[in-house]
Amino acid sequence: MVSMKRMAAVAAVSMIGLSACSGTDSGSPAVPGEAKGGDLLAKAPVAAAADILPGSTMEKIKQRGELIVGGSLDAPLLSQQNPTTGEVEGFDADMGKALAKYILGEPKVKIVNSASETREALLSNGTVDVVFQTYTITPERAKQVAFAGPYYSSGLSLAVRKGTTGITKPEDLNGKTVIAGANTPAIPAIKKVAPQAKIVTFGGDPECIQALKQERGDVYVQDETLLVANAKKDPSVQVVGSPFTTDPYGIGLKHGDEQFKKFVNDWLKKIQADGLWQQTWKNSLGTVVQGEAPAPPQIGSVPGS
Repeated sequence: MVSMKRMAAVAAVSMIGLSACSGTDSGSPAVPGEAKGGDLLAKAPVAAAADILPGSTMEKIKQRGELIVGGSLDAPLLSQQNPTTGEVEGFDADMGKALAKYILGEPKVKIVNSASETREALLSNGTVDVVFQTYTITPERAKQVAFAGPYYSSGLSLAVRKGTTGITKPEDLNGKTVIAGANTPAIPAIKKVAPQAKIVTFGGDPECIQALKQERGDVYVQDETLLVANAKKDPSVQVVGSPFTTDPYGIGLKHGDEQFKKFVNDWLKKIQADGLWQQTWKNSLGTVVQGEAPAPPQIGSVPGS
């Protein structure tokens, strides 16, 4: 679950007026520096040779020489391409690089830009090895893909045009036109809390926020992490209220590959124990959400993981 400290920090960010929304080769991945200097990925662990089992997905990735990740190029603080360097940076992006180092000994990643409606297909047909893309674990999705983790926990929140009144909580969505991403958990959540809402969907986060700004809806429901991450980007929209769901993010894997799932979960345990997970959060999401890093969710703690 989202920690109370973190939720309070997000609320504080919103109150001071921060506003939000929310195959490409990434090249030689940039190595993010720690807040107080040093090389974060230099401290990332590398799997023992005995852990790269013969015939496994891990061995296939190592022989290829790069980890292929389904992800985003336009999600601030999560996975966004730096226009100056061309590198993809943020929490999800850096997690992918750390996993690549664990397998390969170096953080070599190729990012395939994916959408919420294409992730299952990219995993099932082998186009990508893993998905790091605020991929909420649900029992329905777990019928099509496997999930390692959860590796992070967030929740759905509301974003409105700055100056909007009368929308501060989920119940206020009744009778409103509500924007949501296609094929996202926001749709059933909206129907549950506000059955009289009219839902309109768009393909991705940028399209949804553009629709909000164009007044094609009254409010946009999306993961709190994405909304807060866009706080630095667009002052015309504003996050209101607090998260009203708990959404655990998983690392998407091909369905049925239990060997690789165990390997990735073992890696998650290592980086949580040695503080790398926490420092990765501080370098990305923690630059907006003030305070200590939240406690990572327990691996295997939700249905579908």
